[in-house]
Amino acid sequence: MTNPTQAKQPPFPRSSAVVDPRVGDYGPALLALEDGRVFPGIAFGSQRAGQGDLVVNTSQTGYQEIATDPSYAGQLVVMTYPLIGNYGRIHHDDQSERPWLRGLIVANATAAVLGDAEQLATMLRECGIPAIAGIDTRALARHLRANGSLRAIVTAPGQTDVEEARQLARAVPRWEDQDFVAQVSPDAARDEGDSSEPGPLVVILDFGLKTNIVRSLRRRGARVRVLPHTATAAEVLTPEVDGVVFSPGPGDPARLDGPVALAREVIADGRPLLGICLGHQIIGRAAGAGTKRLPFGHHAANHPVKDLETGLVQVTAQNHEVTVIGDTLPAESGFVVSQIDLNDGSVEGLRHRTLPIETVQYHPEGGPGPLDALAVFDRFVAAAAARHGGVAPVATVGTVAQVRRYPWPNP
Repeated sequence: MTNPTQAKQPPFPRSSAVVDPRVGDYGPALLALEDGRVFPGIAFGSQRAGQGDLVVNTSQTGYQEIATDPSYAGQLVVMTYPLIGNYGRIHHDDQSERPWLRGLIVANATAAVLGDAEQLATMLRECGIPAIAGIDTRALARHLRANGSLRAIVTAPGQTDVEEARQLARAVPRWEDQDFVAQVSPDAARDEGDSSEPGPLVVILDFGLKTNIVRSLRRRGARVRVLPHTATAAEVLTPEVDGVVFSPGPGDPARLDGPVALAREVIADGRPLLGICLGHQIIGRAAGAGTKRLPFGHHAANHPVKDLETGLVQVTAQNHEVTVIGDTLPAESGFVVSQIDLNDGSVEGLRHRTLPIETVQYHPEGGPGPLDALAVFDRFVAAAAARHGGVAPVATVGTVAQVRRYPWPNP
């Protein structure tokens, strides 16, 4: 195999061929990987460098939601679909108050709209996020698939010294060594919905919450209270709370001893509990299971997931680096593996045998992605509503109906 540091570097692409002139660009820049591979491109985001772990997302749409998903904190996102910018930004679809990714890597930056406010590049520039076009994203994706996740840097415009870029890439801090949840979680609590509303009160632990999760719960009649990741059991398990959600978020759950300890207390309390993505991993560790990092993670809107109870296969959106190790789940924990990924067999969900607790590795809210898994919210809000009405909610195992509704409901 050719040593990446010895391979001949391709020339810089012609800027007008890879960045729509209506977007504008800042000239040549480099994408350099820690193993020495370097890709020349054209800068079109902010005029600064960005560093982090490279992840590949194969979605054709949803780049706005991907950019504003806190789970991408600390990562450089490679979009394999060749044309990014084919439609404009709709502010309502942002999944948080700002983009969290460290950089965006595309083959071609297009411009479907003329207004600056509706262009993805404008959002990236305003928030200091670099972006680079003209990258052979197919070759890059194949390289990462063969070699696993790699640290990298997108250089600032005009920073084109190849050896310097390689050295900077090798100096990028390891993903596992960083506390990203502390970066994205809020400092204070907030309520969504008025106390006069008749629905159940649901607490969300915000480890990197997406807006569509709150909307999905609100549309089902729940009041929502969002708490920081540092919240205590006394703050979470107040008498009026009818259910608890552990949200998605970035980083390695092995670093999150506090949230894992909190999850143990919530499980012991017995009221309805839902874990999503990182929240699923935290609850899995609280149940006694181990976790491990996948070679290159799951980042796409088309992962098939099979429910082991019903046999139903759903297409799901995913964005995570870590998986729960099903074989390490203690039998005495009361949890069972409920869902698996049909691509690689990894764990996609857990359910408790006697308590109303369910966790999913994917993103059921569809922001972006398919809406196949919205029933996850139906089941959780129904359990919280039962407790709110004075009825003991039933366990999740044995209660999942194989039901498909057309047309799909509003998420």
